[in-house]
Amino acid sequence: MGPASRPSAGWARARPRLLDAIRSRNGVTRAELAALTGLSRSSVAAAVRELLEDGVVAEQAIPARGKGSGRGRPSSLLVPAAGRGLVGALDLGHAHIGAAIADTDGVVLAEGRRPVAVDSRPAESIETASGMLSDLLRTCERTLDDVRVVTAGIPAPLDLRTHRPRSVLDEWRDVDLARELGERLGRPTQVANDAELGGQGELRFGAARGLRDFVYVKASEGVGASLVLDGEVHRGASGLAGEIGHVMLSERGGMPCRCGNRGCLETVLSTNLIEERFRQIATGPTDPVFPLRGLVDDVVMTTYVSESARTLGRVLADLCNWLNPQAIIIGGVLGTAGQPAVTGVTEAIARFTTPLLREGLQVRAAELGLRSELLGAVALACRYAAGTPAPELE
Repeated sequence: MGPASRPSAGWARARPRLLDAIRSRNGVTRAELAALTGLSRSSVAAAVRELLEDGVVAEQAIPARGKGSGRGRPSSLLVPAAGRGLVGALDLGHAHIGAAIADTDGVVLAEGRRPVAVDSRPAESIETASGMLSDLLRTCERTLDDVRVVTAGIPAPLDLRTHRPRSVLDEWRDVDLARELGERLGRPTQVANDAELGGQGELRFGAARGLRDFVYVKASEGVGASLVLDGEVHRGASGLAGEIGHVMLSERGGMPCRCGNRGCLETVLSTNLIEERFRQIATGPTDPVFPLRGLVDDVVMTTYVSESARTLGRVLADLCNWLNPQAIIIGGVLGTAGQPAVTGVTEAIARFTTPLLREGLQVRAAELGLRSELLGAVALACRYAAGTPAPELE
């Protein structure tokens, strides 16, 4: 675009507003920019052309089923353009650590996963996590000097003031994970809840692309959810939003939960038992990313997973009544079962919500399997590298 064809001087005043709108959301369409800024669609289109040519923003195609798709020319999401360099990503689960090195466009260059008793061994977990990133960098023939930022997920809500884990991880209560990792790696480090990262991974790379209102559920060793409302993560007043694993399904006679109550969803929905049973019937090695992918071949296991998913769906139905989301994304181990999990959740929501709320609601299995949280850490690190850290991590 030559100087004569650039927008008028009025555009120079509007440019910061457009950039703020793009940077504050994990992808936004041109139509949404017009609504957010009050500019005409023609002005937005001209301004976006300039931003693209200047290399300030980049485009991502929306899949056919995503928001903005339909007849005619496919829509695309506008995202901040990151500079050169690498980002580090860590996924600390209850019983594993995943690590990845990616470029600032979100392309993973190397990754790995190890079993670790994270809940009870903070020091060992931190040492293992930092060592995994260093090992991956050597694989890529790069060094920590090339890494612009590291993002780590942890399976606990984070205090929005101190950024330290809260609730059930007693061994981690006084651990400042961002500081500990940052000191070991010598790089800026941010920490987020694992379910939140799972939602961000599916939003950037998987089943939630193009969506603005959805609930991502991680059902693995624990059960947690991420609420994305109007394109933004909703964390609640103190960071405890989405703790659906501790919804009490039975006040009497329920199994004790690590939170101190009895009869919580986590005590009823056991993916550990599902995995153990599936390993017993599996005829070959299971897929490390989609461990329950072959489930459809076993009637008993399919029935068990569907029942577990219906139990989860009963809790999610109440969330649908409150939030009216576009979609429910089932992640974690349960989500890797695919259609049986989707069917069970769908049936429960259909039973416990009104027809109006069910109109247009989609239930999907996470497309990234057990990589959702790790790739969510990549996505958040890329946003940070582009100069757009999450507000609570600034």
